[in-house]
Amino acid sequence: MDDKISYYLPHAELQNLIHALHQAGYSCVGPQVRDGAIVYDVLNHADQLPWGIRDNQAPGEYQLEKITEHKAFAFSNGAQAIKPILFKSQETVWKVMRNSEGKLIFQPHHPKEQPIAIFGARSCDLEAMRIQDKVFIEGQNSDVRYKSRRENLFVVAVNCTYSSKNCFCVSAGTGPEVSNPFDILMTEIENGFVVKIGSERGEAIINHLHLQPAYDFQCKVAIENVENAAAMQTKRIPLDNTRGLRDLLFSNLDHPRWNEVAERCLSCGNCTAVCPTCFCHSEVEKPSLDGTCSEHQREWDSCFTEGHSYMTGKAVRDDTSKRYRQWLTHKVGSWFDQFDTSGCVGCGRCVTWCPVGIDLTEELSAISGESNVRIKDDV
Repeated sequence: MDDKISYYLPHAELQNLIHALHQAGYSCVGPQVRDGAIVYDVLNHADQLPWGIRDNQAPGEYQLEKITEHKAFAFSNGAQAIKPILFKSQETVWKVMRNSEGKLIFQPHHPKEQPIAIFGARSCDLEAMRIQDKVFIEGQNSDVRYKSRRENLFVVAVNCTYSSKNCFCVSAGTGPEVSNPFDILMTEIENGFVVKIGSERGEAIINHLHLQPAYDFQCKVAIENVENAAAMQTKRIPLDNTRGLRDLLFSNLDHPRWNEVAERCLSCGNCTAVCPTCFCHSEVEKPSLDGTCSEHQREWDSCFTEGHSYMTGKAVRDDTSKRYRQWLTHKVGSWFDQFDTSGCVGCGRCVTWCPVGIDLTEELSAISGESNVRIKDDV
């Protein structure tokens, strides 16, 4: 496998890639417009992609618009990342039932799922997947469901050529240029894509398509498009997403900003739902009505709920100020202690989908005393 060779895939032949993945046994999932947003859904035809659609994002704002460029990936991101594919919002972990003798029998639940090929995974989302790998796979007790889906996931990544006003992956050190892991990487230019191979699985698919090598000028345009996406970003994380943020936050646990943000925060949990790295979950029993069996299910949870910190008969974090502080100090602070990385990948989703427009970069800047505005000359 030569990962230095770039190929050219015309827009008109994108359907061939989808077909090749179907033939290889994958169910394709890709971005599509649903109810005024770009979301991932089953992808059977290239026409389903959001051709000529761009997203305008600001704190608490998200709107799609039609543009003149006929491109499939002219947007920055939607509300979803890879997380819902690998870490299901709700799933059965085990079942318990009574046998003919009345004894309880516990059975682990391992659903049979078709391998998935995801189209349009961005750099920030792949970095988030790498972080969730640390959570669910690399520890002493790996999650068998996540691990199975992860091993069967085929990634068709796409380099960003546009950044929204809420993107700050440059300061987070996570983009916009994609790095491995991916199977196929595409950068969109006029009329097609410059394609690179990242795995043997990806090489097998590309070989099946019989693509021609990309011209030098096409590769140059692809690089320039990604650089332009980086130059568009104006938000930044203070201290550039390093361990310095951890020390800063834990030395300012009584900062007045926590109470100020709590006056605006609704504790709705939107930020944790759209975050590509948040992994908090609760477990519940779903018994049958006749009492013969029960399912033990895992569901997404949020540190913004009162029950999340319920211990010894009371909620430890009993107000919004403590919950927001817990979320932010964990996200960009104590994650370093647990996983040797920040939990923020700079995708900006928490900013966009917050109903009151709370901006993580502004909150960090208020505590640090640094500006959250990025000087473009630093690119």
